[in-house]
Amino acid sequence: MHTLLVANRGEIALRVMRTAARLGIRTVAIYTDLDTTAPHVRAADEARHVSSYLDIDAVVAAAQAAGADAVHPGYGFLSERAAFARALEAAGITLVGPSADVMDAMGRKDAAREIAVAAGVPVVPRGEDAGFPVLVKAAAGGGGKGMRVVREESELEEAKAAAAREALSAFGDDTLLVEKYVERGRHIEVQVLADAHGNVVHLFERDCSTQRRHQKVLEEAPAPTITPEVRALVTGSAVALAKHVGYRNAGTVEFLLDDATGEAYFLEMNTRLQVEHPVTEAITGTDLVELQLRVADGEPLPITQHDVTATGHAIEARVYAEDSFHGFLPQAGRTSIVRWPEGVRVDHALEPEQVVSTSYDPMLGKIIVHGSDREAARRALVAALDHTAILGLTTNVGFLRALAASDEFRDATIDTAWLDRNTVPAPDDELPRVFVAWVSAMLAALEDGDQPFRSDGWRSGADPAPTIVELDRPVVVDRYAGRVDDLPVRQVYGANHTLTLEVGGELRTAVVNVQPHVAEVAYRGQRFVFERPDVFGDHAVDVGGGVITAPMPGTVLDVRVADGELVEAGQVLVVLEAMKMELSLKAPFDGTVSGLSATTGGQVALGHTLLEVEPHE
Repeated sequence: MHTLLVANRGEIALRVMRTAARLGIRTVAIYTDLDTTAPHVRAADEARHVSSYLDIDAVVAAAQAAGADAVHPGYGFLSERAAFARALEAAGITLVGPSADVMDAMGRKDAAREIAVAAGVPVVPRGEDAGFPVLVKAAAGGGGKGMRVVREESELEEAKAAAAREALSAFGDDTLLVEKYVERGRHIEVQVLADAHGNVVHLFERDCSTQRRHQKVLEEAPAPTITPEVRALVTGSAVALAKHVGYRNAGTVEFLLDDATGEAYFLEMNTRLQVEHPVTEAITGTDLVELQLRVADGEPLPITQHDVTATGHAIEARVYAEDSFHGFLPQAGRTSIVRWPEGVRVDHALEPEQVVSTSYDPMLGKIIVHGSDREAARRALVAALDHTAILGLTTNVGFLRALAASDEFRDATIDTAWLDRNTVPAPDDELPRVFVAWVSAMLAALEDGDQPFRSDGWRSGADPAPTIVELDRPVVVDRYAGRVDDLPVRQVYGANHTLTLEVGGELRTAVVNVQPHVAEVAYRGQRFVFERPDVFGDHAVDVGGGVITAPMPGTVLDVRVADGELVEAGQVLVVLEAMKMELSLKAPFDGTVSGLSATTGGQVALGHTLLEVEPHE
């Protein structure tokens, strides 16, 4: 293998290129118009433009034009498309992954289920046999796309329609599977590797139970709660399944462990590298991408099952462009300051002044920690998230930090539906407000336009008079040793937007970016935004709950009402889609539709007014 085209973007493209470069393999990137200057394009030895990452013909043509021996698909996009595998095979190019026939067999949940039964692997009972609640899920994909939990028969048809739309958009296939929904369970998955010489090994299991709406949030290895008997069952079943279908390359076999019964059920097999593969690499000391490339090049696996050992514990946190404390809605915009933690592994492709759009998946990066045991790893993750700062757009870093610090995660009691049943409290803005007020006071006190992050120089006489800074309410801050709401404040360190204050006798550190009319603070990972009031400007008036605005930037997928139409409370009015997530906007009360501006297929910005519901007299 001399030249590898990476048929993906973002952090996974960069991650594959790092290993390829270490092995002396030339790399080729592909990019669309939106990604002309993206990090993965700059990192590759060569880059080729394509109309879409999903355009099979364009990607294959790019590989041929670049003289690529092989293509690594990463995850998502074309990674599990049998048609892509066949097109590469016809072009004489090696896919770093299984064959098209195996993809057909295991890439679909419905077909994989039947194969698992034939291999003697336990499966989840069919929904129509188990009664409600049931889980409606896309047969052709994963990642939580095209999934709906249905608790009553009256909700089934609407859930199927919505899941089918999502599945068609995400995977090009709207086939659905209906199975028993396990109310409280754990998501356990096994990493397998197989070569073309009949060798199959597992690299232990991962626990991905901390998820929201079937989208993984935190992943860890090894699984902290399973018994040796369950570990033997799932790892043995995963290897048996891979051998049964003649699997080759890296794959993941997923299981659901029912907390109520202790039974483990086969869910699906992902015929590709997983997002969470770094935690397996951390505990086993392997480079899964290197093993993928060697297997694709025809080499036998350099390890046997006896060689595979697990050391310590690893946890991964997925960083998303979403507002986790306001409905997990997708976010978009341009970053200003981006600070990733040092001393831990971070797979990312996010830089300062980078535009994040709703055209692609909202995942921005992954933070991976490894410790001697689970508690050491958890504490390391909390510290790493404390040192992560992304300003310019809202991310879930603060949510991840609060979740990792919670008693429930510490005690490993979170099941797959815990985040759907429980709320993680939003962090308080009092300390971030102190940071903004302090910097604003320093800026106001400077007469020569000098930057505020400087050491406290010599001065004579008494302390300067306090400066009043207006942030929603008056806050009094003395520049050098002031007080905020009678709380003593003293600056300890300030440089490059990083500020350490002694507040009430405790040291606190935040990243601060103050602009003329808005100030941002990243504290414990959470982004706080404070608008400084313009005393001479007009002030908006809250028009009440009848105005329906876009709670996220995205595309209008469906408009179900017309101007003048009578609607009932709870009726779906407009359906939005962003980053493959659907959101239905419903009538807040009985009324009449007016001012309809939403059109199917139209793009809307965050906060755009879509329509108004006028209440009945």
